Amino acid sequence: MIRKAALSLLALVLLSAGSSLSTLYSTLDPTSVAQHFAFYELYPKSPEGKKALKDAWDLLSGGCSDCDPELVLPTLDPKPLIAFVNRVGEENALVLEEEQLAVIERLSKHLANRKLKGFEVWDLKSLYKLKSHEIDLARGLLLAEMGSEDKAKIRSYEASLDLMALQIAARLKEGASSEEKIRAINDYIFSEMRFRFPPHSLYAKEIDVYTFLPSVLDGRRGVCLGVSILYLCLAQRLDLHLEAITPPGHIYVRYVNPKGEETNIETTARGIHYPSEVYLGLDTRKLQKRGIREVIGLAFMNQAAAVWHKNDPAKAVALYKKARPFLGKDDYLLNMFLGLNYLFTGKEEEGKKLLEKVRAANPDHLVSKDTVAEDYLNGHASIEAIQAVFSEVDQSRESILAKQKKLEEVVAKHPKFRQGIFHLAITWLQLGREKEALPLLERYVKMEPNDPTGSYYLSAIYFQRHHFNESWKSLRAAEKIVRAKNHNPRALKELRHALQRTCPEC
Repeated sequence: MIRKAALSLLALVLLSAGSSLSTLYSTLDPTSVAQHFAFYELYPKSPEGKKALKDAWDLLSGGCSDCDPELVLPTLDPKPLIAFVNRVGEENALVLEEEQLAVIERLSKHLANRKLKGFEVWDLKSLYKLKSHEIDLARGLLLAEMGSEDKAKIRSYEASLDLMALQIAARLKEGASSEEKIRAINDYIFSEMRFRFPPHSLYAKEIDVYTFLPSVLDGRRGVCLGVSILYLCLAQRLDLHLEAITPPGHIYVRYVNPKGEETNIETTARGIHYPSEVYLGLDTRKLQKRGIREVIGLAFMNQAAAVWHKNDPAKAVALYKKARPFLGKDDYLLNMFLGLNYLFTGKEEEGKKLLEKVRAANPDHLVSKDTVAEDYLNGHASIEAIQAVFSEVDQSRESILAKQKKLEEVVAKHPKFRQGIFHLAITWLQLGREKEALPLLERYVKMEPNDPTGSYYLSAIYFQRHHFNESWKSLRAAEKIVRAKNHNPRALKELRHALQRTCPEC
């Protein structure tokens, strides 16, 4: 184990220099359960080792009124508990015996999530009936993923979260503020436990592995949703009220203080704060706030997207349907993606019904409406054309060229398919070929004048090619679209500033 190995090296250095175990013990972080357990593992029979075990227990049992170490420790084998606290990421999941589970649950009974109705729920029907603020996120996720048959495994994962929360609580003073709790969680999960965003080569292939709570806990790797879920589970235990925020294709958590001031917690960057404006795009005028219920649904949405892009639309449909009880029947993205995957599996009538809902929707957080559903329903795109638009690339030249070839065939067969034209232009931009992208973007903007993204790309390309009058014209068009929705994105402000500096507006 990492902590034990580091402590062993320190012990070797100090003891070889003539220092005593007492001196080595004095170097331990007095608030670190893991360090005290590691010390005990190294020196279990020494007075200092026994003291380390008792101190670790005292740290864990800070909120437990009937967890006297003099009564519990003599009858408890501490090794499974120590292994559970100090295990290294990427190990196989540990399932605790009833004795250890009972001890951890006793230590944790004062944690705030125990007050939630959802903590008493052990079946999906009861979970569906709960209001969002009543749901225990960890219990809800684990039940929805595993079912209630494997209670020991669910309780073991919950015990892992409980021990993490207890270790964080041990470093907090009584009556700690929300800001202090956030700092303590950040220090623990990103510095001490070293949870990290996985390398692109890994998560691009197995994003579902890095989304669901058990995989994140086992491997200490997670994409934005996976680590945000972990953060929210710990926050519920520490009585810290956070929000889940979902810009397109992303999620992070946020704290809002009583004055209304926001602290954004970017879980892919060790919990640092980014201004909310950073998350707003050309077409995103507001950030969606998601409740705990919806977060469970988003986990299934992520997994569905992963299997969809592995060309298994039938399994994607099943996962999108599992998300529906948590996201509701009117969720815009769920209706779109479930509708599309119905088409891909040959269930056209079911797909069309959902795409009709998408066509009729006008989400308040977006500037422009989706055109894929409309073009398909109007006969301007086939199922194969939609599949080509949503096909993924891995940033290699070969994959971009492969998608480009598909899209060229799509645009030839379906000249009115707006997203086909736009995505074909994007493939040229990805190859650094603005000259070829330009006429496609001009064609797209004529067909879809209400999308600020097309006008923005046109303006940027004109600017790069020193066609400043055309650049100003396209920029003003994009600005007019977004201002009609009371939006002023950073990208347009930066482009205006660059244009103004190079060729002042007349």
